Amino acid sequence: MKPDAAQINALLPQTQCTRCGYPDCAAYAQAIEQGEAGINQCPPGGAEGVRRLAALTGLPERPLSSAHGSEGPRLLAVIDEAWCIGCTLCLKACPVDAIIGTNKHMHTVIEPDCTGCELCVPVCPVDCISLVPVHAEPAPTGWAAWSADQAQRAQGQHAWHQARTRRAKAEHDERLQAKAEHKLAHLPEVSKLTDPVQLDAKRAVIEAALARARARRRTD
Repeated sequence: MKPDAAQINALLPQTQCTRCGYPDCAAYAQAIEQGEAGINQCPPGGAEGVRRLAALTGLPERPLSSAHGSEGPRLLAVIDEAWCIGCTLCLKACPVDAIIGTNKHMHTVIEPDCTGCELCVPVCPVDCISLVPVHAEPAPTGWAAWSADQAQRAQGQHAWHQARTRRAKAEHDERLQAKAEHKLAHLPEVSKLTDPVQLDAKRAVIEAALARARARRRTD
């Protein structure tokens, strides 16, 4: 029987690094199921990951795709406290919520939760994040450096991150919609416009924007 995306996803390391070319491990698993991606596009899983996927799917083993990166030791993100400006960009980039901090205050990495995905590095405007090997030399790579328990925890953390992000977006959209609806209901008072024709034009723009927002929320 052909494995489904959930079975494939269970064999991925759940680092959520996007190096496979997909937004997360679940999306990559779905692409494998649909025959849109090869089983050799996950550098964190390495050669052992390819072997596991080949055994599950019945597809032939292939060398890890060089276009998607190379197998290496597990890395840990470290923030230089002296340079951190508290911009929160790394918090937003981390797919497993392994970074904590608040605006204009120093951030820090929760070491056990960091998957070494590297996504926080390019977004830092002051280049204060570095990646260091977790294990001493000779450092293990691929699944030898990452356990099934760690993968399962990372998967749960990513699910929580996605739920939190969706909730925050929904709340933000609701606030914007309420603000627009209030403005629409009190347009003559809140607008600097006095010409009835201009007010009607402004009203039409707001109504169209609200209609688009409602349509998006119905499809989300």
